[in-house]
Amino acid sequence: MPLLEVKDLVAGYGSGPAILKDTHLAVETGQVTCLIGPNGAGKSTLLRAICGLLPPRAGEVWFKGRRIDGLPAYEVLRLGICYIPQERGLFPRMSVRENLRMGGFILRDRAELERRIDEVLQQFPVLRERAHQRAGSLSGGEQQMLSMARTLILRPELIMLDEPSLGLAPKVVRQMYDIVQMLKERGMTILLVEQNAVVGLQNADHGCVLDLGQTLFEGPAEGVLADPRIQELYLGKARAA
Repeated sequence: MPLLEVKDLVAGYGSGPAILKDTHLAVETGQVTCLIGPNGAGKSTLLRAICGLLPPRAGEVWFKGRRIDGLPAYEVLRLGICYIPQERGLFPRMSVRENLRMGGFILRDRAELERRIDEVLQQFPVLRERAHQRAGSLSGGEQQMLSMARTLILRPELIMLDEPSLGLAPKVVRQMYDIVQMLKERGMTILLVEQNAVVGLQNADHGCVLDLGQTLFEGPAEGVLADPRIQELYLGKARAA
């Protein structure tokens, strides 16, 4: 059984047209799954629907064998799903440590929260050095690192990343994906949306292609990357004969 399974999901904003149309997706435990597709395909909308920020109009979302579509976002968070949006969601006037503290706002044991913060800072030496620095003064790569570190406070089972490489220099992108691999090695499952299809798929186990709100195809990341349709859409190569 997949850790996360999306079945025939339909979702949109307000009274507008549906962005997702019978979308399906399966995310296996311990794997990195990369979701790709053109702008407007519904990738970010899918993440928002999974984590409870956007109530689906139809379809189902299952997590660890439990149906979760329709649950509020805070309940989905408690179940072990953390979502990092494109805009990172940091508090720029707060320090690095204060931002990490906000990541554990649902923990009632304050001493345990501080222990977890110290543990996370040990994993991210750059953030440890800047623990008392305002988040807004960090570089773009450091802010993305802080966003990822903050999710670890709650020890989630599934981390969803929306465009983790957006606006970052190639060297920093490599650092971000090194962190993704570190999280995978520690047993976490990751679902990421990536506009840079090649980079995303090269760092994933499984790939899924969305277009116009529908799942076109999915499979092992190497196979998706080698598929002639991906070669044409993302690398500008002609479709194989």
